[in-house]
Amino acid sequence: MGLDLPKFYKACNPSKPLSMGEAEERQYYIDFSSVRGNKIIESLKRTIAVISPNEPTCQLFTGHIGCGKSTELLRLKTELEQQKFHVVYFESSQDLDMADVDITDILLSIARQVSESLEAVKIRLHPGYFTNLFTEVVDFLQTPIEIEAEAELSVGIGKITAKTKESPKLRRRLREYLEPRTAGILESLNKELLERATAELKRRGKAGLVVLVDNLDRVDIRPLPSGRTQPEYLFIDRGEQLRKLNCHVVYTIPLALIFSNDCETLKNRLGGGLTTKVLPMVPVRHRTGEEFEAGMALLRQMVVVRAFPHETWEKQLQLTTDVFDTPETLNRLCRISGGHVRNLLGLLFDCLRQEDTPISRECLERVIRERRDTLTSSIDDEEWELLFQVVQQQTVKGDTEYQTLLRSMFVFEYRDHEGCWYGINPALEEAQQYQSWVKQIELKR
Repeated sequence: MGLDLPKFYKACNPSKPLSMGEAEERQYYIDFSSVRGNKIIESLKRTIAVISPNEPTCQLFTGHIGCGKSTELLRLKTELEQQKFHVVYFESSQDLDMADVDITDILLSIARQVSESLEAVKIRLHPGYFTNLFTEVVDFLQTPIEIEAEAELSVGIGKITAKTKESPKLRRRLREYLEPRTAGILESLNKELLERATAELKRRGKAGLVVLVDNLDRVDIRPLPSGRTQPEYLFIDRGEQLRKLNCHVVYTIPLALIFSNDCETLKNRLGGGLTTKVLPMVPVRHRTGEEFEAGMALLRQMVVVRAFPHETWEKQLQLTTDVFDTPETLNRLCRISGGHVRNLLGLLFDCLRQEDTPISRECLERVIRERRDTLTSSIDDEEWELLFQVVQQQTVKGDTEYQTLLRSMFVFEYRDHEGCWYGINPALEEAQQYQSWVKQIELKR
């Protein structure tokens, strides 16, 4: 059976995480835990299902945007569902404006998503507190929002948040009203929704309720009038409130917080003492510079399985030249990605937009040059100096370096048996500035 190009193109879409609940997409999944240096999903799952199945847990998960967190969370959802948990997974960015988030926004988003998920399995709860709150909110905002008295909780919250999301002025007014009532919202959310839902789910034979809140790592790192950044305010200053939900919850948080001076406070306030789990890149080489064959092999498999999902791995290897002109072109793609999953798929996607398979080395090089030039155009001299320091020391020391290098995808994080280390995005190694620096280092020797 030949390559189905439209299907392959769809499977390589870098903006869409794999839905592990669907058999067709599940076959594309590659487990990178053996080379990433840690078994994050197993750890999150064990904490919920084995260590504390009957007591609420709050766990934190982070990593580069695009490194595969959503796919891993969807895998966690599927595996917990197999262990009889009712799991609510949602992308918070669909409900929230990531440039402007407050604690009540997150709580209302969770309430909406949980109630909507429960309604789908015919569990309908009508918390009296929220019913009254909606009436008061509509009166306070003095704007027409049609919410029937018997409306489902998810519908009521959805209508209010949709109205305020499109108007920053309305959103500010809503917050002014809700902020003093945060404790009441949290208490109602716990007693009238989460506790009652968990009891009903267990009566139906379920193990409990789990909420996976994805995309909160995308909250803008903007300064607030208080001098704190938005993530510091939400996850550190108000972290204890986010931890008080009476169910199992996993939050994705911005990677920047791991480099904050308050990272221990974060661990204790929001993580309940548990260390934040970080999803690193798939290593394409060792920290000493030699190629890391195990990581490369899994990345090659990730690409080829999308082209021929129904073939054996041996057969897929034989069919590599149906996708690329030579096996070395595929190797080049994997190396230049730096093991950043979305980066790799993005490069491949760009190639497919330019020509049919087999993809030529010439086409790949053209796409790599475009990506490299886009990256280098935004790097100033000071940032190049920081990059050169990271290459020599393989560490990232502080919040400023994090903001500049990691968030901009100039530097990637890896893990091995010695711990974590940092490497430059391989595309930047081919930039003229980097090559000149390497020559200077060699001359000094």
